[in-house]
Amino acid sequence: MSADQLGYDGKVVIITGAGGGLGRQHALLMASRGALVVINDLGGAVDGSGSDKGAADRVVDEIKSLGGDAVADTNTVATPEGGAAIVQTAVDAYGKVDVVINNAGILRDKAFHNLEPDQLNAVLDVHLKGAFHVTQPAWRIMREQGYGRIVSTSSAAGVFGNFGQTNYGAAKMGLVGFTRVLAVEGAKFNIKANAIAPLAMTRMTETILGSLGDVLKPELVSPLVAFLAHDDCPVSGKLFSVGGGRVAEVFLAEAQGYFKKDLTMEDVRDNWSTVTDQTGYGVPSNLGEETAMFLPFFK
Repeated sequence: MSADQLGYDGKVVIITGAGGGLGRQHALLMASRGALVVINDLGGAVDGSGSDKGAADRVVDEIKSLGGDAVADTNTVATPEGGAAIVQTAVDAYGKVDVVINNAGILRDKAFHNLEPDQLNAVLDVHLKGAFHVTQPAWRIMREQGYGRIVSTSSAAGVFGNFGQTNYGAAKMGLVGFTRVLAVEGAKFNIKANAIAPLAMTRMTETILGSLGDVLKPELVSPLVAFLAHDDCPVSGKLFSVGGGRVAEVFLAEAQGYFKKDLTMEDVRDNWSTVTDQTGYGVPSNLGEETAMFLPFFK
């Protein structure tokens, strides 16, 4: 590595769903820069069914063949016990946890009127609850050591919407809220949390992207993930769109709005253009800053 390249100096990184696709690319990049990586993957199908315990081992072998260091883990993220076991794998192998990359995911797409409870619960269990189950035991370690980085994988399907993905979209937007709160709670412990909304050709998107997938290589998402997981990451609580070499911040904004002390339904109707006027919007970074946007109206 040249002097100006970013390295990890033995930082311990857990990557869920790292047996292929985006997770594998994240692992390969970070291991090449000196990270000690836990490759977690149950080895299931895109819908979460089945398992292939060799998926994680193959990525570990690949990393070791390139001179890096990694261990395999095949526990599920979908239960508290599985999440705790994944973190324990890192502690047993390397003595600590510095970074968690929540990447594991499944798809159970269905138009909302046909969505069954098991299709909702399975997706929430892996994407949203899975991030809780893995991050919380790691978080406790990070608080004690005064350092940590969390990167969670959201999606444009949650932020902007996509047909047939109410379960997936709800889970992915849930991860944005998860990230925002972790950023607030982690600030005084030097723990930073950010999220990505990636666009890349993987098993989960190959039937959707078609020829566009030729330029949306998964390895072009990993530089952003690796930077957000690095010591030098300057931000927390942020969301970024990334794909095909493009990186862009996605932010939640709030219009200045309309105010009347004795507001009525008719006031809302008659002043709708002011309610929705995006001129002079604010971008609050936490609940306190959003609440402060109300204060000028109450003077």
